[in-house]
Amino acid sequence: MPAALQSRRNYAGPALFAYGFRPFFLVAALWAAFNVLLWIPQYLGRLTLPTRFGALDWHIHEMLYGYVAAAIAGFLLTAIPNWTTRLPVNGWPLAGLLSLWLVGRVAILLSEAIGGLTAALVDASFLVALAIVAAREIIAGKNWRNLRVFVILVVLILGNIVFHAEVLLKGSADYGIRVAVAAVCC
Repeated sequence: MPAALQSRRNYAGPALFAYGFRPFFLVAALWAAFNVLLWIPQYLGRLTLPTRFGALDWHIHEMLYGYVAAAIAGFLLTAIPNWTTRLPVNGWPLAGLLSLWLVGRVAILLSEAIGGLTAALVDASFLVALAIVAAREIIAGKNWRNLRVFVILVVLILGNIVFHAEVLLKGSADYGIRVAVAAVCC
């Protein structure tokens, strides 16, 4: 048995990082609640966040590309091992994906301070990494029918890029929202 497979099978780290649904469903739920707590006073003009996004665009982005992306990650990182009969992504690789997601949330929140382009690159890195992991596992497991998941992730990545471009170039998003909703509905 290859060393990488043996190390995954013998995983003895924190239970939180044993399966993809654990950290990602947890942070999705926490982020949704926290997002609403930040958005309402921001929308009412009682709180100003150091973000390049308007209150509504920030909330929409963080629900679609923050909350929903985390929920999708939790689902995919749990479903793909069942589809492919490969062991799940766990331990440090899973913690790394979670870290990319968290850093993306902070980058969007602080995008006025760090710059919109930097925030966009940091934010997009999570979905790109998730798509690479999903494609690698599906291809290695020769589960060709579920490769469409990769295509949906690519559409979500492109929607996120469009969202950021719209905010940077015209101050608010439109098509980036529609692309995300369409990708999630597929």
